[in-house]
Amino acid sequence: MSAALQQEFAHALLDPDAALPAGLVSHTSRAPHRRFAVYRNNVVAGLVNALRARFPATERIVGEDFFVAMARLFVQAHPPRSKILCEYGDDLPGFIAAFAPAAELAYLPDVARLEAARTRACHAADVQPLDPPAIVALSPEEPSALRFELHPAMQIVRSRHPIVTIWAMNAGERMLGPIDESVAEDALVARPQFDVLVYALPPGGADFLCALASGVPLGAAAQSALARHPHFDLTANLALVLRAGLITATQPPSLDGYQS
Repeated sequence: MSAALQQEFAHALLDPDAALPAGLVSHTSRAPHRRFAVYRNNVVAGLVNALRARFPATERIVGEDFFVAMARLFVQAHPPRSKILCEYGDDLPGFIAAFAPAAELAYLPDVARLEAARTRACHAADVQPLDPPAIVALSPEEPSALRFELHPAMQIVRSRHPIVTIWAMNAGERMLGPIDESVAEDALVARPQFDVLVYALPPGGADFLCALASGVPLGAAAQSALARHPHFDLTANLALVLRAGLITATQPPSLDGYQS
């Protein structure tokens, strides 16, 4: 099948108003319109169900009917680009942000971003985290100069909204209750072993982790986070790093500008 014919077929498959692909025939009918319509509906329904499976909290917030209608529009505008179906929907948060009927739910795109991050964490590479005693023993004299390699499953989602709380209440992780929508929450998504975990980062935690992930030594990463967030607590953030199993390897101190 030529590339042009493939493109025509894919377009007709997702657009119910498009003409049938050229040369389409049916072995059981001279008019394949109905059979193609059934096939088209099955494909769209399958992609919508994939989105429902990946974004269950988002669906719960808006309701099944709203989510399915929105997802169908998304499928038409954003066909899959990968053979891996679990990756489908990375563009959904951006689509929601521009989707006028959902405009009143300003936090919804970030909740969807959090759910997408959970899927990426779930399918990231398996790496064994270091035990806390092993980390301390590596450089007892100059811990601030250590550089860390962080787990490939780690995902950070920053938001102006309390997305961890909203997600947890709509994912069955927390009881429903009042939410202060003015409180910002940055989310840490981790998968040290088998289960995907979601944490609300302490103040400055996102900047701290991003610095560590980019190779900045521990001491310099803490100083950078403290400069941006006066309430940054190194002890609390390190405790979360260890609890979430984020450190998979360390690099010894090196003579560079970070050790001045």
